[in-house]
Amino acid sequence: MTTPQAPSTPDQTWGAAPAPAPARPGWSPGKKIAAGAVAAAIVAGGGAAIWAASSSSTTTNSATGPGGMPGGPGGLGAALHGEYVSSDGNGGYVTKIMQTGEVTELSATSLTAKSDDGFSKTYTITSAQATGLATGDTITVVATESGTTATATSVTDGEAGGQG
Repeated sequence: MTTPQAPSTPDQTWGAAPAPAPARPGWSPGKKIAAGAVAAAIVAGGGAAIWAASSSSTTTNSATGPGGMPGGPGGLGAALHGEYVSSDGNGGYVTKIMQTGEVTELSATSLTAKSDDGFSKTYTITSAQATGLATGDTITVVATESGTTATATSVTDGEAGGQG
């Protein structure tokens, strides 16, 4: 009968630290330069992407319309009508109405404006707000609403309201 023999192993004792791996050579100067160039290209590309994302091809219009809304085509200042919320100055908030349109009815205490899309609304105004207005004028009204009564806080010529 033959007895199986254990596989031969080099002089290594159970639990001993493994033999050290052969040392890897360091990066050559050429590899270091190439790695630095790649890193610089990544940083430059990232910076350019951030700059492009934060820049805009459109110009910023510093003019503002009623309630501080940006003016110009496509901005809120070009809106025909809508609602927005602003601070009341006392820690609370107030919902305001804005409309740009033609004056269709006018008295010392009220005016009715009709926007190009057909929206029409009547506002309570003061006699001072009515001064200088006429039926057919294009105006921008900013108002607050309580129940069904909309009270104008400002009435401006359509051009003066930041429309453009």
